Amino acid sequence: MGGAADESASAPGGGADTADTAGTWSRGDWLALADRMLAAVRPFASPGHALVVVPGREGGYGRAVDGLEGFARTFLLAGFRIAGARGAGVEELADWYAAGVAAGTDPRCADRWVRLDEHPQAKVEAASLALVLDLTRPWIWDRLPSEVRERVVDYLTPAVGDASYPRINWVWFRLVVQTFLRSVGGPHSMDEMAEDLATHDGFARADGWMSDGPERAYDHYVGWALHVYPTLWARMAGAAELAAGRRERDLAGLDRYLRDAVALVGADGSPLVQGRSLIYRFAAAAPFWVGAIAQVPSVSLGQLRRAATGVVRHFVDRGAFDDRGLLTMGWHGPWPRLAQAYSGPGSPYWASKGLLGIALPADHPVWTAAEEPLPVEERDTVRAVRAPGWLVSATRADGIVRVVNHGTDHAVEDATVGDSPLYARLGYSTATSPVLDESGWATPLDQSVTLVDERGRATHRAGMRLLTTHVGGDGVGVAGSRTLAHWVDPDPGHRDHGGGRAGTCRPAGHLTVYSLVLGPWELRLVRVDDLADGLDAAGLRLRVGGWAVAGDAVATFGGGAVSVTGAGLTSSLDGVHGGGTAGATTLPDGGPLAGGLVVPWVDHPVRPGAWVVVLTGLSGARAVTARQACRVVLDEDAGGLRVAAVWPGGASTVTRLDPERARTAVQRPGSSPGRSEAPDLRSNG
Repeated sequence: MGGAADESASAPGGGADTADTAGTWSRGDWLALADRMLAAVRPFASPGHALVVVPGREGGYGRAVDGLEGFARTFLLAGFRIAGARGAGVEELADWYAAGVAAGTDPRCADRWVRLDEHPQAKVEAASLALVLDLTRPWIWDRLPSEVRERVVDYLTPAVGDASYPRINWVWFRLVVQTFLRSVGGPHSMDEMAEDLATHDGFARADGWMSDGPERAYDHYVGWALHVYPTLWARMAGAAELAAGRRERDLAGLDRYLRDAVALVGADGSPLVQGRSLIYRFAAAAPFWVGAIAQVPSVSLGQLRRAATGVVRHFVDRGAFDDRGLLTMGWHGPWPRLAQAYSGPGSPYWASKGLLGIALPADHPVWTAAEEPLPVEERDTVRAVRAPGWLVSATRADGIVRVVNHGTDHAVEDATVGDSPLYARLGYSTATSPVLDESGWATPLDQSVTLVDERGRATHRAGMRLLTTHVGGDGVGVAGSRTLAHWVDPDPGHRDHGGGRAGTCRPAGHLTVYSLVLGPWELRLVRVDDLADGLDAAGLRLRVGGWAVAGDAVATFGGGAVSVTGAGLTSSLDGVHGGGTAGATTLPDGGPLAGGLVVPWVDHPVRPGAWVVVLTGLSGARAVTARQACRVVLDEDAGGLRVAAVWPGGASTVTRLDPERARTAVQRPGSSPGRSEAPDLRSNG
């Protein structure tokens, strides 16, 4: 399975090519990683090579689907390897997967594939099969016997006329398959292909961002699906006429998105621990390689390569592979709970997309471009990302990127579903994980603002209304949201597909939350606007939760402040206006990072109409931050709220907010419980 003779595949860090900067991976290093990944799965292939059943717990769709996933997702990686070598020196690899294609499409074989009309997951995997058969056409498809090519067409044909594909990123699975069928003279529908493109265009939001469907679903799928597929599809043999009129627009959207995306990677290469399908790990590198393929004008090849290398290396260096060289279900090491209900042991190999760059030949300029620093490695920045309602704060001293979230929840505005901890928390970062055990779904705590009743039940915020996201002239990021806080009694039998849980909801009252962000600090301003009929403020607490810290973290307290330190991080909360009682909660197996989680929080009495201000902070051990006291003075009048702050680093700022303008559009909450519905998320891909 070795590379071509002039493409030495050595261990990462020891490639034959000359590294451009210290720690840079050469192309040989990338090839070595791909070859090790492909070699590691072979012992788990069926006799005909059509199924690759990676060891592990059976997936939610059964072993037959597990085996198809294992083949299709490693076929992606093999396809990139073959295409980048232009077929030279990888003949055995091409033959091995060609044999799998022949067996998988043969209904007489014991290891034949689940068909598209037998199980929906086959529709996902069929797109990978079609994409790679097109990408490697001279070395696999053109060499298949005619009867095998006919069987492939027959296997893919059920995609034509199938209206059951969910109108999320799945539209690309139908479009890619039909595009390949068109290129080989098979059945296809130009009307359906145009419909899928129009659906994709409907996902477009501000600044090159896309939402994975009608909900506010902003996550890694924006990069590894909704921007990857348009670029690769446009280069397929059957796409020319449809792609010609949209190349410029798709390129502009990708270019603008990547300007934000490179700013969301930590200095250690970690992506945000946010959104579903996190077991796909370094698939998060895929949009950076697509930027190189598409030749985006605004982000240099050197920075794209730095981002891709950083993301993949982050996981390679932190235990993503077990001692057999197999990817596990988890983030760094194994943590099976991170997987969604549909995931199987082959699902993590969607990470193959992160090695898309090896499809670029050895003479592509990306391989000789000197790597350039990521934004977080150059300077402290605060930026507003409008579509998801995020403030992004990056600090050079510790290399951490933080997101303060006021617009993403994987729901629609005014929905009353439960919070998904993967989407609806107030903050995510490259150094922390949200609480993802059962309590994280049922009782929001970390990075939250909740009303807690006498039984300890916390409210949810999904359905919030984004009020603003911007950065002021003084460099302070400002974002705000208002929500009808609600308790949720979830329906039984819920299957975790990443979104919040549906059930019976009971309103608690409206909460307005603003975040002022500067460096590692956030001033979180909270007001209980009103309470639902029949609720007594004396029986409730207003709780503000901070960043969860993993490892053997230790909490220390002082007055209305709490600080949690562990794993090289410090998470702090300080009630700087409105008092408060500090506490911390330990969750022994709360998330995918090593060790348990400790979450700081501050409780306040509920006083409708009164503002509470809590200073939240997250910094690394290497960061040097002045520890002088933070001071805040609030002045509210008919013109809005004036916030004068002296920050821990010594900066003095004045920010004006207008919370009343949005408040007038919000009706008073009732008291009757109501039904909620969660979005349908069936995609394992």
